[in-house]
Amino acid sequence: MESTKNETTPNIIDFKGVDIINGSNLVLKDVTFSIREGEFVYLLGKVGSGKTSIIRSLIGEIPIKKGEASICGFNLLKLKKRQIPYLRRSVGVIFQDFQLLMDRSVYANLEFVLKATGWKDKKQMESKISGVLSDVGMLYKAHKMPHQLSGGEQQRVAIARALLNDPKIILADEPTGNLDQETTFGIMELLLNINRNQKPAVILITHNKEVHTKYPARTLICDDMKCEEFDDTIEIDFSELG
Repeated sequence: MESTKNETTPNIIDFKGVDIINGSNLVLKDVTFSIREGEFVYLLGKVGSGKTSIIRSLIGEIPIKKGEASICGFNLLKLKKRQIPYLRRSVGVIFQDFQLLMDRSVYANLEFVLKATGWKDKKQMESKISGVLSDVGMLYKAHKMPHQLSGGEQQRVAIARALLNDPKIILADEPTGNLDQETTFGIMELLLNINRNQKPAVILITHNKEVHTKYPARTLICDDMKCEEFDDTIEIDFSELG
């Protein structure tokens, strides 16, 4: 997968000399990387190596107190509590376990998010929900309950949910971890199409060697309290990533 980004594309994420501390635990030290608008990037590493901590720091769940860090124009070192909801409207998050509300329909799951992020006009909400469900091939299952859907279909709904506020960035934390190979490749094709057509930057965490091989892209690896650019001339040993 060839990157369409070049040196003139602005950065949408910038980390310089950042320490990521979860509670009192130093997770990653001196993290430095940048991601450009519309770029597709893998984030790899063993369980517990700090990948999810990076995701949590990017949405303001883990405060950053050392270094320089910005995302979508927000300075994470100076981020105020009242700014966090506005930051999160610029970022769509996709989880391995879908995190759908099981007591309501697909449509109601998406409507709940829109209402929670300040949407009020019913017709605008209907139009937006129909649009994102169409984007992920789930328009005709809007009335279904999550338990009536396959794992792949639930993940498509979760991707639709992430698209509701036209995010500048999608953070996908092992979105294919619970899916079979055929469904996994379908979800990857969907994410790549969204990346190409709607232009959000995508950061994707995975342990799936087949995914990384079939859809190669720029790769960051967390290891030994560091997060560094991976030299793509060397083959990654996925057995070491756990």
